Amino acid sequence: MVKICCIGAGYVGGPTMAVIALKCPSIEVAVVDISKSRIAAWNSDQLPIYEPGLDGVVKQCRGKNLFFSTDVEKHVFEADIVFVSVNTPTKTQGLGAGKAADLTYWESAARMIADVSKSDKIVVEKSTVPVKTAEAIEKILTHNSKGIKFQILSNPEFLAEGTAIEDLFKPDRVLIGGRETPEGQKAIQALKDVYSQWVPEERILTTNLWSAELSKLAANAFLAQRISSVNAMSALCEATGANVQQVSYSVGTDSRIGPKFLNASVGFGGSCFQKDILNLVYICECNGLPEVAEYWKQVIKINDYQKSRFVNRVVSSMFNTVSNKKIAILGFAFKKDTGDTRETPAIDVCQGLLGDKANLSIYDPQVTEDQIQRDLSMNKFDWDHPIHLQPTSPTTVKKVSVVWDAYEATKDAHGLCILTEWDEFKTLDYQKIFDNMQKPAFVFDGRNVVDGDKLREIGFIVYSIGKPLDPWLKDMPAVA
Repeated sequence: MVKICCIGAGYVGGPTMAVIALKCPSIEVAVVDISKSRIAAWNSDQLPIYEPGLDGVVKQCRGKNLFFSTDVEKHVFEADIVFVSVNTPTKTQGLGAGKAADLTYWESAARMIADVSKSDKIVVEKSTVPVKTAEAIEKILTHNSKGIKFQILSNPEFLAEGTAIEDLFKPDRVLIGGRETPEGQKAIQALKDVYSQWVPEERILTTNLWSAELSKLAANAFLAQRISSVNAMSALCEATGANVQQVSYSVGTDSRIGPKFLNASVGFGGSCFQKDILNLVYICECNGLPEVAEYWKQVIKINDYQKSRFVNRVVSSMFNTVSNKKIAILGFAFKKDTGDTRETPAIDVCQGLLGDKANLSIYDPQVTEDQIQRDLSMNKFDWDHPIHLQPTSPTTVKKVSVVWDAYEATKDAHGLCILTEWDEFKTLDYQKIFDNMQKPAFVFDGRNVVDGDKLREIGFIVYSIGKPLDPWLKDMPAVA
């Protein structure tokens, strides 16, 4: 029986291993992590992450051929294939601070694998890592190998949160990179044999190690670039009276471009886009390619510009001050159908409004008060370290209350900001909300989910990203 062990029970390791266990009943899969609370959650009825469909998959396999454990060394020792899916945060100090990936957790995982292994193993990079990480890991394993043979593979994940289980069941592609040696090819085949139990052969792509590592960064950079492109257009649409939804629909009908990832918004978030682009920028700089680095930096600059533009629009519309005004924040996760708040644009928007002394009332159907308070009080990049190394009990941000109902959030508010495109925000009773708000009542739709014209009929002053501006807003220009 083939045994697989995955180090790291997070957003990637947990769902990926659960689906492998479901699709390959003859393989024993163990997911290990040093965080006791995280493993306890995986073994409970309340999983540590929210992902549609995940619950059913885990419950079907757990205890049969899927196990969650804190006994890291035992499972690594027994495994034939070890996936490494640990945090690779952006460095906050030292060489490459603010851009380079911090490989501390990766390196300690590699040293531990070398220490406990008594048989040959295939080690698979699952977390997003900079190009050439495999080479570094290979050196650590080889120099500590005591005669044991290790093969390194790169198998980057291309999951989208909110649809991760569907993505795992029917992936666009599975990418496996390995050495172009007979042993390397044999290792690639072993991993291919796992995926081919449910993924069609033509969707399993094999490359060399560096191509696989770079493909992940490139894919995320291209996706983020599309969002920044349409967001840049949204600013121009507002200035000229064009409607960004009409423009992006028109652009998306061109089959060479396609319609996906062309929704203007308050900005992109999530654990990968910014981190991967910063990483790409750093790699370009290290390889003497400053022009290429500058090019990719612009994608992040436009994203930051979009968030600050949104905050400026809110403040300028409300007589240039939100001091001590209640502002309702609807949605805190970085997108709908996930409870994930990593790099969510809501953090920067809320901090911008708090900087102007606003009182915030926040509602998100999937994000806890503890998480919101933690996000608003954490330093940049802290979120990407294991939970036990993050600042403990977050200092409560005064002026922020977290409520469990959109009507409660908006009661007596001067304005409401929609920052996540949860479906329920489309069907709220906006007449009721309007009646209970201070007047003039403002709606700032950062996701273009509501019908602006209907809200105007009720009496709201509405700002929708990239849409023609209300006369009111034209008189109150947002100074960027």
